Amino acid sequence: MRAAIVFAALLLLAVEATVQPAPRTAWGHPDLRGTWTNVTATPLERPRDLAGKSVLTEAERAERFRQFTLETTTDAVPRAGSTGSHNEYWRERGVLLRRTSLLVDPPDGRLPPLTPEGQQVRDRLGAAWKTAPADGPESRDLFERCITRGLPGTMMGNFYNHNYEILQTPDHVVVLAEMIHDARIIPLDGRPHVDPRIGQWLGDSRGRWEGDTLVVETTNLRAVDQTTISRGLGVITLGTSAAARVVERFTRRGPDAIDYRVTVDDPAVYTAPWTAAVPMTTREGSLFEFACHEGNYGMTGILAGHRAEERAAATAGRP
Repeated sequence: MRAAIVFAALLLLAVEATVQPAPRTAWGHPDLRGTWTNVTATPLERPRDLAGKSVLTEAERAERFRQFTLETTTDAVPRAGSTGSHNEYWRERGVLLRRTSLLVDPPDGRLPPLTPEGQQVRDRLGAAWKTAPADGPESRDLFERCITRGLPGTMMGNFYNHNYEILQTPDHVVVLAEMIHDARIIPLDGRPHVDPRIGQWLGDSRGRWEGDTLVVETTNLRAVDQTTISRGLGVITLGTSAAARVVERFTRRGPDAIDYRVTVDDPAVYTAPWTAAVPMTTREGSLFEFACHEGNYGMTGILAGHRAEERAAATAGRP
């Protein structure tokens, strides 16, 4: 027994020795400045075949990542009439965590059920996607239109360009996202949120320090009819209602990591709050310009293609 206690104590000391204090700014705040990435192969929700399993063994993780890599590097053949999507050359998959989902609450690693209101929105969007996917630009989602991924989507990474630059002053933090060049300016001076009637794509954020953790609370989110979790590239485009409240926690873990956690409380869409933990690690270099529309003829092609399908259906006497 004594030997076991001594071993446990030595193990604890070894673990503590690997945890380095967070660097600090000249004015004393934990230093979050720099360029970071959060791309990962770990899904937001726990896969169904891993139900009840929150953590993989190292052998399981390695085999699952091998299978994942094999599947994603085999380019699918697009259906007839489709241009297909990006091949794997352009995607950044990141590492597969031993954790089986980014969601840490609920404990089952799955998003809470939708409210009746949220389910109605999802059903309506699903029906519109089948019958009228391209009546006009507004039929396409906000990400495809290069407008925004909203919150928490902007802070979730799973395919490419999920890089961030964080800037700090004593009374502000700025988070600049490479994807769609979303910029978040977060005051730390205790000012109140703006009028509740003012809705914004990224909401109205206010930050404060709780010990070594930057806590950012965002309200005033503009209602987004995007309750589908993924489509196409598997882009996380989680929709929110105007009632949503998003709370993020940034904790610097040594020289090259930030523990980032986000909690979404949206009683109009989800039956319970949920929390995801998305590791952020340092990266070399600066962000690149994400010129989402420049030289991009995708929207024109999508709308023109749908008009051609409608003409062909009308000629054939189909609805």
